[in-house]
Amino acid sequence: MYLPPQFTAKDPAIALELMRAHPFASLISTDDEGLPFVTHVPLHVMEAADGLLLLGHCARPNPHSRYLRDRPRAVVTFLGPHAYMTPRVYPDLTRVPTWSYLTVHATVEAVLREDFDDKDRLLKHLIHDHDPAYAEQWRGLAEDYQHKMMQGITAFELRVTQLQCKVKINQHRPEAHAGMLAAYEAGNPDERALAGWMRRLGLVGHAA
Repeated sequence: MYLPPQFTAKDPAIALELMRAHPFASLISTDDEGLPFVTHVPLHVMEAADGLLLLGHCARPNPHSRYLRDRPRAVVTFLGPHAYMTPRVYPDLTRVPTWSYLTVHATVEAVLREDFDDKDRLLKHLIHDHDPAYAEQWRGLAEDYQHKMMQGITAFELRVTQLQCKVKINQHRPEAHAGMLAAYEAGNPDERALAGWMRRLGLVGHAA
């Protein structure tokens, strides 16, 4: 992605936090014609000894199953809070609108997991992330039903080989920060989240 130095996150922990807080990612591969093919999936982020792993699955009929097998290299994107920024936040009038956002792009190498136990471990991570109360119900399902469900998915591990994190909240325009903060703190959930990131990154005031 286009990543000017002023918007490059300096702290790698920011990328990890964004991926975990916004796990519904876009998995992007190339199809047989060389065009991008996108599947939207929740991913579990796992810190391994040799780097980051992203665990997920898609429906077996999804062409992405074959694309990942034939061309394991792919890109995953995570979109954090984002919102319009009005030029009215500046003290002068000769300004234009823009968009504030935080995002992570990961280049990955995919490995497909076909074994039942591997799929079961992967699903349990996702259940723990999103619905831990369901774990006992999943364990209580009949074994033949579990196996049938597992046959309907393609499970994959995505090893992160490159990670980019972009934090674009007008860091290089300090004259706008006070107005941005006031506007975002009075706004919708995404806007309030951006206000929180402004404080956290020391753009205005002090972190709460």
